[in-house]
Amino acid sequence: MDVGPVEYVVIAFPGNRFRGEIAPELRNLVAGGTVRILDLTFVKKEADGSVTYVELDALDPSEASVFDDIDGEIGGLFSQEDLALIAEELAPDSSAAVLLWEDTWAAGITGAIRRAGGELLAHERIPAEAVERAYEDAA
Repeated sequence: MDVGPVEYVVIAFPGNRFRGEIAPELRNLVAGGTVRILDLTFVKKEADGSVTYVELDALDPSEASVFDDIDGEIGGLFSQEDLALIAEELAPDSSAAVLLWEDTWAAGITGAIRRAGGELLAHERIPAEAVERAYEDAA
């Protein structure tokens, strides 16, 4: 079985204002075969600097319900060290969703590259702002 690249994202919510608007779009990505969710953990940093980590399955049912229809193999792949590093960067009175996914859309090309004896030398995301600026500059 070919496996696509695996990526993680950390999405911060200043003031602990997570409202769930991301869940439907994430559901669309999973349902469309674009990504496969491997882990989803929440980090919450209180105003006093204390930190809590909550796996999706440990969330209050009312909070977790926005993720009910999202299929995945969600399970503790982030280490405590990973989460502690993220928490260090998080501003007080903020929370973050820490998401690990496989880019299933790229599984076929990834397998083909391996079978051809190739190896990926570089892979980097270009920030949307940089792409927008480049389009503006080109216009």
